[in-house]
Amino acid sequence: MSETSRPPADPTTRAGGHTVLAVIPARGGSKGVPGKNLAPVGGVPLVARAVLACLRARRVTAVAVSTDDPSIAEVARTAGAEVVLRPPAIAGDTATSEAAVLHAMDAHEARTGAAPDVVLLVQCTSPFITREEIDGVVAAVVEGGADTAHTVAPFHGFIWRDPAGDPAGGDSAYGVNHDKATRPRRQDRPQDLLETGAAYAMRAAGFRAAGHRFFGRTALVRADSAKVLEIDEPADLQRARALAPLLDPAAATPTGDDVDAVVLDFDGTQTDDRVLIDADGHEAVTVHRGDGLGIAAMRRAGLPVLILSTETNPVVAARARKLDVPVLHGIDRKDLALKQWCEENGIAPERVLYAGNDVNDLPCFGLVGWPVAVAGAHDVVRAAARAITTADGGHGAIREIAAWLLGPTLAR
Repeated sequence: MSETSRPPADPTTRAGGHTVLAVIPARGGSKGVPGKNLAPVGGVPLVARAVLACLRARRVTAVAVSTDDPSIAEVARTAGAEVVLRPPAIAGDTATSEAAVLHAMDAHEARTGAAPDVVLLVQCTSPFITREEIDGVVAAVVEGGADTAHTVAPFHGFIWRDPAGDPAGGDSAYGVNHDKATRPRRQDRPQDLLETGAAYAMRAAGFRAAGHRFFGRTALVRADSAKVLEIDEPADLQRARALAPLLDPAAATPTGDDVDAVVLDFDGTQTDDRVLIDADGHEAVTVHRGDGLGIAAMRRAGLPVLILSTETNPVVAARARKLDVPVLHGIDRKDLALKQWCEENGIAPERVLYAGNDVNDLPCFGLVGWPVAVAGAHDVVRAAARAITTADGGHGAIREIAAWLLGPTLAR
């Protein structure tokens, strides 16, 4: 059984003509860290972090979470993944990740009527996986000619084995990747690479035939060693939470050289997400004068600005008239409207900054090069953002964005 929250936009275009299904196994049970896949890191559950990393990847066309847990299913669905409910036979402690991936492939193919060209196994236990790593393993298969690919990180340590854990080890500890009688310098030793456990890509047909993730020619995709962390024990989770402020992707802010157009959500982004209703049912919202100044400055600098809103509301139209910017509101599929607007105006989506605050902005986040969340945005939106404002929606967040693009003096 599978459910989907939204289809990807132009999937084969995103993946260079190939269909790429990312499968994230996420069981409800975990002995090492109870409830691990729902444990928050940086305020976002681990399963949602994995989903959002896959959605940010340019080469992934569909994302499925395989789970036996209703709470995990709900979080995954909210983050934007297809949910595949796993039967008990492959949901226990002895179940393999390969079994979950094969079952998810069957469910996805039954729903879509088509088999993917490439399937990914992406682990929730790697909280700092990046879209570059995910795209890298896909590229190694679809462009590099590999049958399988996975992420690795440079490793320089000397590995030892205790004979107590090895029946053939004798009575002395011995070196696994070195001769203990010789201690060569690091630069004189062959480069060892550690399997990170974060992402694996396989040709789908080959994976079905082999039944496991390594077959044929295997390619290695190097990851940033500083971000390699697998959560298997409570101490690992504590380290991940301590590192999140340093390693999460939303650390950089764009400049005017990065952006050709700015698209703004309205409720919760240009307002504080509250609505005032009088006795006659008329609605009013609160906006920030500084945001209006910031939008005016961007327009003077020649940056196209669009307001894109799901709500059909006279307040949205009135604000757009006041700011003298175009508005599209009453839009159910904001991502399709944004794609069409970019095409009509000759603007590359990867050169667009989109600012939003809630889960209905996630499809647009997947289209643009600069997805931006305001400070008070939903956790999954913050996790999907490339940058986050320090100001809340309705409290100068758009003025802050203008300052990023134009400089602090030009956005006054």
